[in-house]
Amino acid sequence: MSEKTCAACDYKLDESAIKIKIGGKTVEVCCQECAQKLRDAYAAMHPADASSAP
Repeated sequence: MSEKTCAACDYKLDESAIKIKIGGKTVEVCCQECAQKLRDAYAAMHPADASSAP
């Protein structure tokens, strides 16, 4: 079985992984810092979508 890794930094995920929704897809990250990095990167690439995000 393959191990899950963080969508932002490829760190091995454990039971404390955080699920976030980015661009309509749910991804798992290792920490709040990586979650924010992905949100910021998505917002930079999709400014119209980011303005309507919660």
